[in-house]
Amino acid sequence: MKSLRVMLSAFAASVAFAGVASACEVTLKSSDTHPDGYPTVAAVQYMGELLKESTGGRICVEVFHSAQLGEEKDTIEQTQLGVIDMNRVSLGPFNNLIEETKVFSLPYIFRSTDHMHNVVDGEIGEEVLSAFQDHNLVGLAYYDSGSRSFYNKQRPIKSIADVDGLKFRVMQSDIFVDMVDAIGGNATPMPYGEVYSSIQTGVIDGAENNWPSFESSGHFEVAGYYTLDQHLIVPEVLVMSKSSFEKLSAEDQAAVRDAAKKSVSKMRELWEASEKASEEKVRAAGVEVITDIDKQPFIDSMKPVYEKHVTSDALKNLVSRIQAVK
Repeated sequence: MKSLRVMLSAFAASVAFAGVASACEVTLKSSDTHPDGYPTVAAVQYMGELLKESTGGRICVEVFHSAQLGEEKDTIEQTQLGVIDMNRVSLGPFNNLIEETKVFSLPYIFRSTDHMHNVVDGEIGEEVLSAFQDHNLVGLAYYDSGSRSFYNKQRPIKSIADVDGLKFRVMQSDIFVDMVDAIGGNATPMPYGEVYSSIQTGVIDGAENNWPSFESSGHFEVAGYYTLDQHLIVPEVLVMSKSSFEKLSAEDQAAVRDAAKKSVSKMRELWEASEKASEEKVRAAGVEVITDIDKQPFIDSMKPVYEKHVTSDALKNLVSRIQAVK
């Protein structure tokens, strides 16, 4: 069944690609679950502009946004197979595939966005990107996804006690499931595209995400309580199919890497503006935003999550090094 699903997704992707007309010698097809205009989509489009310019028009990037090529789990598989050339994906779905990505997905591992930037822009970030090579992928760059917080339609969350029994959608990652379980909620992994209707119909009570995703998805229309507990500051990653990458000359490979790195500053600029605009829209819609929350009990409750998922000496060392970064 899994193979059939991937084959059908790959066929759909090939049909979509067939309609892309381009004068470029090489057109790299890139996937994103977010809608057109979202900072990650715009950043990859900007990368494409840089790449086209630096290669004299030989290489272009075509971004398929709004999950046109499937949800993240399926597009990861397609990228590994070389059906999709590039993919902007949250790190969460990689947690069960690439061990090193677990650490970046740990609750409260990053003290702030600046701390996260200092980690991923340095030696540690490059080490984790290099780990994608063993899984038929090439890690190109990290993008922001802000801080993730809980939202729901039942009640404001001001303490851990308020979480008790609430059903929250999480990404398909064991760490995220265990995180919700640790604070007394019921974790329900499901694709991002199913969240709106699931909240609306009561299949789940809520989910967790950043300001732009909460707003652009329309989830704020069905979940009227947003608690800024900021439990996760998980970077997103731009990856490329290893087979697609290896078809390029060394010069073009360097151009792809350079354009991807240069797109990061553009993405962060767009992200900051998007966060502000989304927050204003959500507040104007009447959503109750809870900011008066004691985070320490939430942080303390994550000890068993760390004990379960940070088991090897390598991962423990990685956690210590991240915590030591200023």
